[in-house]
Amino acid sequence: MFRISNHYVSKIVSVLLVVEVLVLLGAAYAGAALRYMEVGTTVTVPSLDHFFTSAVAFALAIVFSMSAMGMYQLDFEEGLRHPFLMKLMPSFVMGFLILTLVFYVAPELSFGRSILVIVFALAAVGIFIARMIFFKTSEARFLQSRIMFLGGGPLAKECSELAERANRYHRYDIAGFIPAPGEELCVTQSDLLKMRDGDSLVKLARQYNVSEIVVSVQNRRGGFPIKELLDCKLQGLKVTDAATFFERETCQIRVDSIQPSWLVFGGGFDQSFVRIFMKRTFDLICSTIILALTFPLMLLAALAVWFEDRGPVFYSQERVGKDGKSFFVHKFRSMRADAEKGGKPQWAAQNDPRVTRVGNFMRKTRIDELPQILNVFKGEMSFVGPRPERPYFVEQLIEVVPYYNVRHSIKPGITGWAQVRYGYGSSAEDALQKLQYDLYYVKNNSLFLDFLVLINTLKVVLFRSGR
Repeated sequence: MFRISNHYVSKIVSVLLVVEVLVLLGAAYAGAALRYMEVGTTVTVPSLDHFFTSAVAFALAIVFSMSAMGMYQLDFEEGLRHPFLMKLMPSFVMGFLILTLVFYVAPELSFGRSILVIVFALAAVGIFIARMIFFKTSEARFLQSRIMFLGGGPLAKECSELAERANRYHRYDIAGFIPAPGEELCVTQSDLLKMRDGDSLVKLARQYNVSEIVVSVQNRRGGFPIKELLDCKLQGLKVTDAATFFERETCQIRVDSIQPSWLVFGGGFDQSFVRIFMKRTFDLICSTIILALTFPLMLLAALAVWFEDRGPVFYSQERVGKDGKSFFVHKFRSMRADAEKGGKPQWAAQNDPRVTRVGNFMRKTRIDELPQILNVFKGEMSFVGPRPERPYFVEQLIEVVPYYNVRHSIKPGITGWAQVRYGYGSSAEDALQKLQYDLYYVKNNSLFLDFLVLINTLKVVLFRSGR
């Protein structure tokens, strides 16, 4: 893993992305060359001055479409099975539609239909071959990192289970565990690394060819080998604590494995003037574009809501925003008008019987969220951020969920990291899971992460998953 704008990015996925961009660029040039080789034909192609730009536009359109289809959220157990092909073809269809729009706006970039057919065929073959080679080489040992865990208790066991997941982007080979004095042992005796008298952590790590030590000891008082860990770091070994390991591997911040000092002294939480200015500019640009593209759809949605039960079209509800200040969020009404006739707020659940037929469709496609663009223009919300919750539930969650108020340090969003990474939430436990994603976003928020959230939101809408 490495970091781009504080966000952890898989090296394996990054390599695959670069390879596939090169494959797509090569397909564009190869397609044009093959078409030119046909004797006695007239070919409509962009000029040489524009061809590289056309090839780049083609590559970006396909990569964007593949990202929106979730093709860079890899599953090594799935490999090149049926779901891969089921995503590749729709990705190319979406890419074709994007290119059609680009060529309509800038016709000088158009390949011409005959070349485009060849380019798409070559690209499909190239992507399939690249993926086949990638999944084969991903099993090679040189792509694995050898790690050991300092600790043998519940935290170490949980970290090791996370590292052993076969479909993870980062492959690990676990050398073993070094138990901490007085800690409950939760791993098998055969997995323990034996340290002889006089051995140091550095020597043990070299003996087992370890490149990273994950510190997974919950109680660091008394006998904690801080000097030896410093020696390991000075010798070039990577030393990572459990909270950072969880953050890196799950893109969450685990509230049960962090100390307040980790949040205070760690990086992130950028609230500088530059970040706020760029965030606001991003919000206004995105909201303007989305409003322009979806305005006819919003009109149809409003008519559908009214025709179904002749009730109110819009639904306004009090939510908690930045710094704990309340505001009213606006949505298309997706539930019956008497959904909370008892007066007591209720968690919205999946397959909620209070949801209307039109409302059910709007929820799955996120159409009901579109009026919140007005909240973005007013400055009460951002386009990307933690979803705002109702004051009634916030008061309950603050009491039972640690660090819940941290999510109120930035503006809430129409879509967010938790919404694209976690399913529908209808309980305090779900709120805890979503908070851990929200904390990751609050700590590491950037324009790069906002862009990833938007791509993943498109995937959620297309596959009707998430919240």
